[in-house]
Amino acid sequence: MIVGILGCGAIASIIVNNFLSKNSGIEIKYFYDHDIKKAENLAIILNGIAVLDIEDMIDKVDLVLEAASPMSVEKHALKILNKGKDVMIMSIGALMDSDIRSQMIATASKNNAKIFAPSGAIVGLDGIKAASIGKIKKATLTTRKPPKSLGKDTDNEEILFEGKASEAVKKFPVNINVAAAFSIACNIDIDVEIIVDPKVDKNVHEIIVKGDFGQFKTRTENLPCEVNPKTSMLAAYSAIKLLTSLNENFIIGT
Repeated sequence: MIVGILGCGAIASIIVNNFLSKNSGIEIKYFYDHDIKKAENLAIILNGIAVLDIEDMIDKVDLVLEAASPMSVEKHALKILNKGKDVMIMSIGALMDSDIRSQMIATASKNNAKIFAPSGAIVGLDGIKAASIGKIKKATLTTRKPPKSLGKDTDNEEILFEGKASEAVKKFPVNINVAAAFSIACNIDIDVEIIVDPKVDKNVHEIIVKGDFGQFKTRTENLPCEVNPKTSMLAAYSAIKLLTSLNENFIIGT
């Protein structure tokens, strides 16, 4: 499988520097970014090819891994799927827009393509998807981040947001993809609280789910990426694992 990367920032850099292609059957070959230097820098690492236009790589790949922005999903996803190519979406907040998500799913179905969304910076999505078979009565996410991760300069803890995930992803489009992943996994517009906390040095996500199955609670404490503190290392690692699993014969989890 030949993979092209759309967006060559922090997440793409982590993926490229940690990807083990040996025996995986996956080759990350093409790189596109509006900043061609970023694409060239990553291409060198994997002996790949940096392209000036995303159109220059779509026909040459089997899958495009989007690691750019929600706007890039809106701009490029449909044309990729219309070519019968799979896409992996890191900016999953874009998929909280039901119209965009429906169009993408319909286009993928029409062209025999697939849409993949890694679990990102939280744990427990397998359990959430399983729980959604029954009735989910409560689903909440509390995200606590250091000021730097939220672009703030403060010495005080402050609640920045309380509301639904659909609103959270609009107000924090590059900070709260976890809310979108959680919501889509359980098919509920979950309740979200976002807190800036100078006492923490990690991106902390607490999930509570209650339903017919019982209840569970998870807490993920992610180390932020040094290059971009808005990005958690686990988010990039989840993309690597999903990529390599596409050709695996033994798959564990839902």
